[in-house]
Amino acid sequence: MSSTEQTASRGTHGPAAGQSASGAPRTFRWTVSEIVVASTLAVASGVIFWGWNLSYHVVGGLFAAYPPAATLVHGMWLFPAVLGMLIIRKPGAAIYCEMVAAVVSALLGSQWGLTVLSSGFVQGLGAELIFLAFLYRRYTLEVAMLAGALSGFFGGATYHWIIPMYAYAPLETFIHIGCFTLSGAIIAGLLSWLATRGLAATSVLGPLASRRAHQEPVLRRRREG
Repeated sequence: MSSTEQTASRGTHGPAAGQSASGAPRTFRWTVSEIVVASTLAVASGVIFWGWNLSYHVVGGLFAAYPPAATLVHGMWLFPAVLGMLIIRKPGAAIYCEMVAAVVSALLGSQWGLTVLSSGFVQGLGAELIFLAFLYRRYTLEVAMLAGALSGFFGGATYHWIIPMYAYAPLETFIHIGCFTLSGAIIAGLLSWLATRGLAATSVLGPLASRRAHQEPVLRRRREG
């Protein structure tokens, strides 16, 4: 195959193996700028968690008629994992951002105490596993929503079977976890994906692998031929 054909092939099917979207060799080692950005994002997310925690008694009251559905808004506690990975695009970003946000939330005075640390780890792990399954190469909309969904599922499972905080009947438990999963897909997945594209469009992600996120395809393109 000629060099021209190889270039055309990469243009059709994406970067060659071992390369980033910019054509540079891929590396999973974090740079100083990535650590700074991830940490800043995670700390800001922890402050958002703290504010969300303070208002949750009001928001949760909207579901007083059917408490199991309250997890429809729980995706707010999942977004750092997906957003962090979409921006940093390195192994461990989802767990790191979710855990740091949980730590900040606990230090600021979460009403759930130190239990937020274990739930933060599990929720971050759920998102991390999806990106790992795609070898940290795909950051399209469906992958982001899958990551948010699995993070939500892990979060719901944690609240029922690891750190029991609810005692629902089987049907209500299924609905509770299902709503958590749906919330993760939409709030943590879809909205984080949109936020990443918006940030990339403003050029603030210049030193990061996600700097061209706004130019990437929404969904995976099928290979031709």
